[in-house]
Amino acid sequence: MGAEPLPKNQGLRLVRYEYRLIFEKKGRARYISHLDLMRAFQRVFKRAGIPLWYTQGFNPHAYLMFPLALPLGTDSSVEVLDIALIEELEPEELCRRINECMPEGLRIVYGRILSAQTPHMKHTEIASAEYSIRLVTDLTPEETAEAFRSFLSAEKIEVEKRTKKRGINLVDIKPHITLISLDTDESGTNISLRLPAGTEFNLNTGVVMDAFAERFEGKIDSVYTTRTKILAKSGENFT
Repeated sequence: MGAEPLPKNQGLRLVRYEYRLIFEKKGRARYISHLDLMRAFQRVFKRAGIPLWYTQGFNPHAYLMFPLALPLGTDSSVEVLDIALIEELEPEELCRRINECMPEGLRIVYGRILSAQTPHMKHTEIASAEYSIRLVTDLTPEETAEAFRSFLSAEKIEVEKRTKKRGINLVDIKPHITLISLDTDESGTNISLRLPAGTEFNLNTGVVMDAFAERFEGKIDSVYTTRTKILAKSGENFT
């Protein structure tokens, strides 16, 4: 039997062209896990004939970098994917070819070239993310909003958090939650939060809302979450 064919650029020192793609993950796609999302993009790139750059060595793989995983069940139009190609393509053409092969709920919003001549932020500069949460309960929207204000005014909000070094331990997440806005309409409560994200400390909305649910006297009917921004340490939009 013959050896498996190598990826197109394996063993060659080719110039690589790097791109940052901003994509949306909505509807049914919000239930795709991060691992399955990576596989979905690999299939899309193959169908679209995108000339991906592969790493060198004994276990070559396509250069695909997602700097910040999206919590399962969360919508977003600000997700980031960095890729590298062995051929230069115009960002508009690249996005078009990818979108023609995308499954329902996934779409490239825009893309741009990354180079020494085009300043761009590194993944390590990500510091926080903002989320919009639509909350519907069996209480009135005003009562729910007041309950959430009371939740945030507690002296501590301790949750169990698993770490690689210490296992499970109690962490006070209150200092890490920034309330941007809290309002109501006829059918629900709208909450906007900023939470830490990136390489130093991560806190997702699921942990916050689970902690709220444990202390909430009513019944939560639905929680719909959308990531609206990814922010750098400078406060600028990472995207």
